Amino acid sequence: MKDADRVREYAKERYVLPARQQKQMRFSIRVGDVVRELKMNRAVPAVCSALKTGEFRQSNDLRLVETSGPKSGQSTTVIYTYEFAGTKQSAPQPQDSWTRMRGALRNVFSELGGGEAYLRAERSNFYPAKEDE
Repeated sequence: MKDADRVREYAKERYVLPARQQKQMRFSIRVGDVVRELKMNRAVPAVCSALKTGEFRQSNDLRLVETSGPKSGQSTTVIYTYEFAGTKQSAPQPQDSWTRMRGALRNVFSELGGGEAYLRAERSNFYPAKEDE
C-alpha cells in the first residue's frame, strides 16, 4: 500500500467516520497527529498532500473549508478543516423539542462557574440566615 493510501485510509477511519457518526458538520485533522500515529516522520509533505487531494475529499464526500499553518503548507502544524458536502448524508432528522433545548443554557452556566457551582450557590442561599434570637 502506498503512503498516500495509508494516510487516506487512516484519516477516514480515525476522523471522517467518527465525525459522520456523531453527525458533526465540521471536523479538523492536524497533520502532526497523523504523522505521529503512522510513524511517517520523514514524510510530512506526503501526508499534507494526501489529506488535501481531491481523491480524499471525493471518496469521503468532503469539502476543504480551511487550512491553517505556515505559508508553505508543509508542516506538522498544518490543520485541515473539512465539512461534509452532504451528497452522501441523509437529511437531518427532525428533533424533538427536548433535544433542541438541550444545552440552551450552557453559556449562562459557564458564566456562573458551571452548573454545579450555580446549584451549590443556590442551595447555600435557599434558607434565610437565622438571626440571633
